[in-house]
Amino acid sequence: MRVHRSLGQLEVVEVRGLRATALVQTIADICARVSMVEAVVVVDAALHARKLTIAHLSAWALARPGRKGIEKLRRVISLAEPATESPMESRLRMVLVLGGLPKPKVQVSIHDREGRFVGRPDLYYEDAMLGIEYDGGVHRNSLVVDNRRQNALLDAGVRLLRFTSPDVMREPASVVRQVRALLKDRPKGSC
Repeated sequence: MRVHRSLGQLEVVEVRGLRATALVQTIADICARVSMVEAVVVVDAALHARKLTIAHLSAWALARPGRKGIEKLRRVISLAEPATESPMESRLRMVLVLGGLPKPKVQVSIHDREGRFVGRPDLYYEDAMLGIEYDGGVHRNSLVVDNRRQNALLDAGVRLLRFTSPDVMREPASVVRQVRALLKDRPKGSC
């Protein structure tokens, strides 16, 4: 166990009668110690749970220009996305971005030609009409619903790639290569 005693009074709060570091302080400390990808996972989860905002985190970082790890925290903030719904979606997004691809949109609602909602891919490249899905263990139980949603997205002109944990964690270069190929090969009628 390592104990760090470098906290100022403003960065300590009381939680259920116990002193603890404030959430922003805790997140900054975690971000300084883990990889860029895992730091984004932590920040995405806190943002999605509405425990803090990007503005709050940015202001905290701005007020501490010389703090150890602050540049990394600023980069994490620039990559963070509150709409991300799971740690693996964050990891998949980071595989793409750190692999040199543009930052995709997250949880975009797609509608068909008649304006009916057909689906919401985890990640989406609008110009290429490319949806990207992370399929975790829960998808084994919802295969029929997932297949119907996939068919509706395809019918609406959205191309779809699906990735699993082994793809993201063990074959990230392959994930980037597949997405890059489809971003270059845009469908007719797209920008």
